[in-house]
Amino acid sequence: MKSISRIISETKFKDRPKNISHEFQFYGCFLAESLDDTKHYSLYIKLAKEQPREILEEALNFTKGYYSAKNKGKVFMWKLKKLRNEQ
Repeated sequence: MKSISRIISETKFKDRPKNISHEFQFYGCFLAESLDDTKHYSLYIKLAKEQPREILEEALNFTKGYYSAKNKGKVFMWKLKKLRNEQ
């Protein structure tokens, strides 16, 4: 059986914000980790707080289906801008 300190030290994303207390902060971290863009946690947390969840979900689903993307963060932001302009 592993100790808790060992499990924490083996986590995949060590630079994840430690003081997550709201749902939108957790969702922003989920977005950043899903898009492999962990350098920009604060950007995705801000988007999760201010943008409608439906638009974010649609952009995330589009990006996950875009397999040939070198930078999924750019594809996500492009699709998000396109969806916001349509509204």
